[in-house]
Amino acid sequence: MLIGGSNVVSFMVFLAPLPTFYKVYKKKSTEGYQSVPYVVGLFSAMLWIYYALLKPNMMLLITINSVGCFIQTFYICFFLFYATKKARIESLKLIGLIIVVGFGLIVGLTQFLANGANRVTIVGWICLVFSLGVFVAPMCIVRQVIKTKSVEYMPILLSVALTFNAITWFFYGLLLHDFNIAIPNVLGFTFGLLQIILYFVYKNKKIVCNEKVSAIEIKNKTEEQKISENKDQEIVDIAKLSALMCSFPVVAKLNENNNVVDDHLVVEPQVIKHTVEVAA
Repeated sequence: MLIGGSNVVSFMVFLAPLPTFYKVYKKKSTEGYQSVPYVVGLFSAMLWIYYALLKPNMMLLITINSVGCFIQTFYICFFLFYATKKARIESLKLIGLIIVVGFGLIVGLTQFLANGANRVTIVGWICLVFSLGVFVAPMCIVRQVIKTKSVEYMPILLSVALTFNAITWFFYGLLLHDFNIAIPNVLGFTFGLLQIILYFVYKNKKIVCNEKVSAIEIKNKTEEQKISENKDQEIVDIAKLSALMCSFPVVAKLNENNNVVDDHLVVEPQVIKHTVEVAA
């Protein structure tokens, strides 16, 4: 029953990234996401199939990892379809390095340089190391989460599924006395728990940032309105002053011969009764 439960949880792990790829499909872009977890996941599944083929009574391990290979390949193809040119090139380099060169060398070297029990031991240790890689791969997102204080690009469902998956496969490895299966799942549980904690720490940070940005925008708009009102008031004051200046009577000072003494106009304040003094 535990074996069947492990396969069910593993299948759920393989399906966990579906919400992430749905977001990629809606945005038509993989911006913020990376292909590393899926490439490492594919490599790990291929290694476990190879390991299971070298040992008896490992059919369930073969079946679940065969399903995993198919699903991870689909994810990688989907990622490459929507990735930018730069991300696509980097992903293809990673696939060539890990899947083609890495897996090819492991199979070739263990087939020609090892035999029998030694081959199983060597492949088992390699599986152990790269199983840790499956759990560590999402940790590249952790750095981004801490740096940006946002969990937008950290798939929480994948983290939760990996944590439960680690627990079930740990007990499965103990029952079979296969520590190549049990040991990596101890760290898998630890890494998964760390990602879940980070998610709950930073899940509301984006909202807070947005609220701060909105408050700043409102404050800026208020200040702009005040500046605009002040400018309007200045214009009104200038218009009033101009009207007041135009309403002042202009008095020309004349000499005794009724000639203008000078051509400068003297502006005198307006009084209730307008009078013009002219020399007799």
